Amino acid sequence: MCILALLLLALPLYAAQNGHYQTNPINEEPLVREAFQHFYNLDYPGAISRFERVREEHPNNPQATALLLNAVLFQELYRQDLLDTTFYANDGFLSGKHATEEDPKARDRIFALADEAIHQADVLLENNPNDVNALYARGWTYSLKCTYLAMVERGFGAGFRLATKAKDDEERVLELNPHYIDAKLVVGVYQYVVGALPWPFKLLIGFVGISGSKSKGMALLQDAAEHGISTSIEARTVMALFLRREGRYEDAIKIVLGLKHEYPHDFLFCLEEANLRKDAGEGMRAVESYEELLANASQPGYFADPQLELAYFGLGDALRGQRHYEKAAEAYENAAVSRTISPELKVRSLLAAGQCRDLNNQRHLALQDYQEAIDAGPNTSRADEARKYLRSPYKGK
Repeated sequence: MCILALLLLALPLYAAQNGHYQTNPINEEPLVREAFQHFYNLDYPGAISRFERVREEHPNNPQATALLLNAVLFQELYRQDLLDTTFYANDGFLSGKHATEEDPKARDRIFALADEAIHQADVLLENNPNDVNALYARGWTYSLKCTYLAMVERGFGAGFRLATKAKDDEERVLELNPHYIDAKLVVGVYQYVVGALPWPFKLLIGFVGISGSKSKGMALLQDAAEHGISTSIEARTVMALFLRREGRYEDAIKIVLGLKHEYPHDFLFCLEEANLRKDAGEGMRAVESYEELLANASQPGYFADPQLELAYFGLGDALRGQRHYEKAAEAYENAAVSRTISPELKVRSLLAAGQCRDLNNQRHLALQDYQEAIDAGPNTSRADEARKYLRSPYKGK
């Protein structure tokens, strides 16, 4: 065991400058803060290279490994278009069939880093079961592995069992030290998600009898958002998603505007503002937000790695809501031909484009879009819809 790990066992928690709230000392190191600046601007390669240095400087420390895991995981989720909250704004994510393009090398690295961090934490906890830094790192790692299983592999049962382990670790942290505010992120997410899960889905994954509370979850997230040392941004991001699901768009927009002000070159924060304005029924203001986002993305270096398909898809939705069907179809089709589009979003885009072409009486173009949707994801629920509209035109709801 390295000298640093022994010191962490012997010394009290580092009192951060954020009032009396406390965190792992690693979280306050300049290199970690610098890495997170790159992370929140979606420069994942820049963040990963710095977190790798942090890991080298802190061998056998689970928090250092978890920081690297976090960046590697979110880089992969971003590559697969799985960080667009539109995907999670309703329960269709739980029930539909979704096409993903899993990268075995990325998956293996994510699982290897997760196993490494858990093992490192276990070693520390064998010597001191009340080591809050090790408990926090292990709980956070469980939650990150759960995220991959649920979002990429759709292993909801295994994912939620890991989520329970994560919640248990973080609750133990808060029992030992209520000032370790960052632990409230995982507990808050767990409480809200379990409280919001539909009963049939709980039955499907074997979670009947497991309780949660949306109100308690939001209260914990609010505390993490206001006082979290390493989790404030994440807590606010999750709160905005949950508020969006509840239709509380004004509250969600307020949070996202704050995030956008802090990180104006974060493509996802800018995208989320436009998404929320669309969902809030702001019509052409939402269209303007998407068009502004696309204009900024055309400026070299404005965004680190803009995934334009997400903006085009949102623009298509906003235009469709205003009954500008031809322009909406063009936006969806632009999304479908984007270089970085995921299989899932490509099928969604082409299906939506075909529907808009039908609504605009462009049946020959609609047929092309439906067939391309089927070809892009033949075993998805949306491909099944496309097959239906090949037989008879989409008439709208």
